[in-house]
Amino acid sequence: MSVLILLVAAYLLGSIPFAIVSSRLFGLEDPRRYGSGNPGATNVLRSGNKAAAALTLIGDCLKGWLAVWAAARLGFGAFEAALAGIAAFLGHVFTIFLRFNGGKGVATALGVLAGIDWRIALASLVVWLLVAFGTRYSSAGALAAAVAAPVAGAVLLGLGPVAGALAAMSAVLIWRHSANIKRLLAGTEGRIGGKKKV
Repeated sequence: MSVLILLVAAYLLGSIPFAIVSSRLFGLEDPRRYGSGNPGATNVLRSGNKAAAALTLIGDCLKGWLAVWAAARLGFGAFEAALAGIAAFLGHVFTIFLRFNGGKGVATALGVLAGIDWRIALASLVVWLLVAFGTRYSSAGALAAAVAAPVAGAVLLGLGPVAGALAAMSAVLIWRHSANIKRLLAGTEGRIGGKKKV
């Protein structure tokens, strides 16, 4: 298998919109129509259905992890496997199935990190938990974790192509949260557990 085919397959895998899939399975409203309008686990949680949110979270994480794992199993090197993970991440953010308008990519990025090195994923998850539940802003946790991930990657794996790939993924994730950053500064960002807009 060529690297190009690997990346296309990983992108298509990442494009599966688990927020939409889980919402339909549980008979919920399309998550793009309430809350932040983001097709991700945090917004699905605003529906009040924790099972649907959990399914979304697991699915989004798994597709990032699976892309990296499959690439490694197929004999690709660490950098190519990291690129496959990033392709899955980009598939989630710019999913072809939703006219290239996907989620923010936090859960999928976590799955990618877990596939590359579980220690990087753990460090990022701890940062997310501390900041998100300390402030009750999921976006603040995501931004902090996005900064922590490439730092942890550089410390654990050294400065190299994989660490550079992680930095690129984090940059996209932070960019995708630009509207959240504005709302955080304005004090209008939705909190974890907040009610959905009616």
